[in-house]
Amino acid sequence: MAQVKVLIAGYAREEAGVESASSTTTLIRYNGLNIIVDPGMNRLLLLKSLAAEDLQLQDINYVILTHTHIDHCYLAGIFDQAKVLDNEAIFSDDGQIVPHNGKVPGTNIEIINTPGHDQFHCSVLADTAELGKVAIAGDLFWWEDGEIQETAVEALINHPDPYMKNEVQLAESRLKILGLANYIIPGHGSIFKVVK
Repeated sequence: MAQVKVLIAGYAREEAGVESASSTTTLIRYNGLNIIVDPGMNRLLLLKSLAAEDLQLQDINYVILTHTHIDHCYLAGIFDQAKVLDNEAIFSDDGQIVPHNGKVPGTNIEIINTPGHDQFHCSVLADTAELGKVAIAGDLFWWEDGEIQETAVEALINHPDPYMKNEVQLAESRLKILGLANYIIPGHGSIFKVVK
């Protein structure tokens, strides 16, 4: 089973007229593999968080990007020995691009297409002993700092997203993940339990 840990809690705020944002960064450990989901864009905080887990950049095997908005993917390139996965493929530093068929290689960790916020958005579903199925959902669900994080199903489905590309797809993707997960890690905000 996978072990899932939030390394960096995502944030999105404005201070003195300057916008500051970085996505939630999550570490998944699975049978000796180290996987980062959404490395974000705060390099110093990412390096400190990895060091706290006794990990160095070269210890990361895979980096999964839920989507390619800069606040989620800016630091993907610092993991120069890792393969990068998006909603459809695995990218290697030798220029090879191969499909992943919905799984991280060598694991039972699922990569599920969840369009709406972005047309190429995906979520990661990991089965854990501690929390059951955990969805790392990128910006399928997110909140700005200081915003009340409502977790009732109707509030989650209808939560406004000023950056969404397709409202119908977003609602469908949210329903899909709410039906699969026991806990959800949003792109910005705190992990929450899905009330079934």
